[in-house]
Amino acid sequence: MATLNEPTINDVFAARRVISPHIVRTPLRRYPGLSELLDADVWVKHENMQIMGSFKPRGGLNLIGGSSSADRAAGFVAASSGNHGQSIAIAAKTFGSKATVVVPENGNPVKIAAMEGIGAEVIKHGAYYDICAEYAMKLAEDTGRRYVHAINEPVLYAGVGTYTLEIHEDLDDIDHIIVPVGGGSGACSTCIVNDALSPETQVIGVQAANARALHDAWQSGSLEDRPMETRAEGLATGSAQRFPVDILRKRLTRFELVSDEAMEEAIVLFLRHTRSLVEHAGASTLAAALKIKNELRGKRVVLIASGANVTVEQLSGILCRV
Repeated sequence: MATLNEPTINDVFAARRVISPHIVRTPLRRYPGLSELLDADVWVKHENMQIMGSFKPRGGLNLIGGSSSADRAAGFVAASSGNHGQSIAIAAKTFGSKATVVVPENGNPVKIAAMEGIGAEVIKHGAYYDICAEYAMKLAEDTGRRYVHAINEPVLYAGVGTYTLEIHEDLDDIDHIIVPVGGGSGACSTCIVNDALSPETQVIGVQAANARALHDAWQSGSLEDRPMETRAEGLATGSAQRFPVDILRKRLTRFELVSDEAMEEAIVLFLRHTRSLVEHAGASTLAAALKIKNELRGKRVVLIASGANVTVEQLSGILCRV
């Protein structure tokens, strides 16, 4: 694999120029109910209100918007549990290209329908993301199209980093930003922008306890596969990649693990206190905040609500269980 260079704050500013005509500047809102619940000054960055219901299009739009005419003519291939695929699908459509997305066989039907509705070709293959990725890379090689790795693409990080840029433009004196960690692009970009604009702010990552590969790699420095049995699709990776691990080991302040049950309780709390829908990954930040509540007391905390792509069936089940 070619050497990957960590994006800089200048790359993030450049990305904003590329993507700003095509995204919304999502709200950053303070919620008295969450603040009382955590005994802290709690704000939510609503990337669940971004186009396609996720922060991911910021990255896809930057990558395809800055790609060559040859790449756009050939088209793009991605593997995804859903949100990365939606990002590449909407970016391809926006810039007049084509996208093929390989998804797990039991993939989220809301996300799949959204990708197909945009015009992407969706291929179901394998039980989880890592199998999809292997198939997608081979497909791209065979067809001459560009494969867009969900994790090992620094240009994605620069685009994603624009939401943290917005946070620091909209709010001062932040003690903690809590961000979900799946493959690592969101957390890495948050760290990079935060270190440039507000290095005194601590970034806390949170991952599913039942899909902890990147958490364990952050602790040990070694890359080892881990069991992947979480209901949190956006966090459902069984292996870690060296590129984000190195960034997070250098920049991330703390890393928490939360259970699926805690995330589902947080989904309900988001509904109750913010009147907005989040998926498991997006709710993981509130679950982590509740876990370390005593250490956040009296602090100004920003929770990243990273996505809203939960199905009616999933939500119904959650409401019955919680």
